[in-house]
Amino acid sequence: MIDDDSSATDGSEPAVTANPRTRYGERPVARARRAKAQELIERLVAEGRVRITDPDDDEVAEWRRVVNYAKRHGLEPEGKRIEKVPYGGPGLELFLAEGPHPNARSWRPKEDGALVPVPSRLGRLHPMVAALKDDESRLVMPSALRRRALLLLQGLAAEAVRRGHEVRKTRSSFYPREGGVDVAVDGFAYTVTVRQEFPESTDAERSARLVVELAHGLTDRPGRWRDRKTRTLEEALGVILGEIEARAAGDARHRQDEEQARAEREVRWQAAMDVAREQAVREQLAQVLREQAGCWQEAAVLSAYCTALERRIGESDGAADEQALDSARRWLQWARGYVRSTDPLSRLPEMPQTSEPTLEELEPYLRGWSPHGPEWRG
Repeated sequence: MIDDDSSATDGSEPAVTANPRTRYGERPVARARRAKAQELIERLVAEGRVRITDPDDDEVAEWRRVVNYAKRHGLEPEGKRIEKVPYGGPGLELFLAEGPHPNARSWRPKEDGALVPVPSRLGRLHPMVAALKDDESRLVMPSALRRRALLLLQGLAAEAVRRGHEVRKTRSSFYPREGGVDVAVDGFAYTVTVRQEFPESTDAERSARLVVELAHGLTDRPGRWRDRKTRTLEEALGVILGEIEARAAGDARHRQDEEQARAEREVRWQAAMDVAREQAVREQLAQVLREQAGCWQEAAVLSAYCTALERRIGESDGAADEQALDSARRWLQWARGYVRSTDPLSRLPEMPQTSEPTLEELEPYLRGWSPHGPEWRG
């Protein structure tokens, strides 16, 4: 017989049901992260840019989690996305860029991309494909499979050229079983490789499979295509080229954002330099003023001393011998001359001449900027 703990049979109190697990959004860490993400969005909207200078690894990781939280929970303003760029070495600069993120679904090429013609013969090859064909150290695989790999690359290269792109010799190094080309779109080059997927397999069907790969880099975009029951690699070439073009569009936006960020940093740095220059010149004048005030105070004290000395000489007239009085009078005369020479108000002061502040003089007033340039960290 199975015991049922839902009710007590011995007269004791029934067991208390455990509380359901706290939802993620209600947990303290999630609430704190949401608050920080909302604060970040408010600052980005108000200030345009947020710079995190000289963070440690934990701070960088936390800021990345905050940004990811804002993205996942739809906190970014409509039509905007948060972008991160390095700032001064380990630092980060966050800003709002136009449009969706390049990895968003709306940027991904459609799976039913237009079919790309694939030749049936290895003739009139693109120079890069012809070079691969002649290089026996590349695409090392059974001849029938090698022929298909070259035909795939030729179809891809011909369509890329037709679309106005450039096909280049790849700068990547390959294993002997691989071969490929670089497809350049608007100055951005992407390496496409073909290889035998299961070269060690003894199964005839598996060993005859090819895989086309597009170098991932630091992205989570799709980058590997295989023969499927519903679509062959030949039918996937349009999708592969669409992915290359989507990456190029994203990279172009990213480059534009970085150039805009760099230009805006230049403007803010120049404004900070102008303010720092004014403050450094002000400090030069203030230093002269402090020196003059110090000299004036010293002259006032010495002048009072000279007055007291003159009075003392007068009191000693007739009481001291003439030689001592003469010596005191000569000392008083020199002292008064010295006081006049050091007193800044003995003549009308002029506006002091200033000099171009040095980098060291500017640095205290730059508030984190470096006097060496906007890309340096202060």
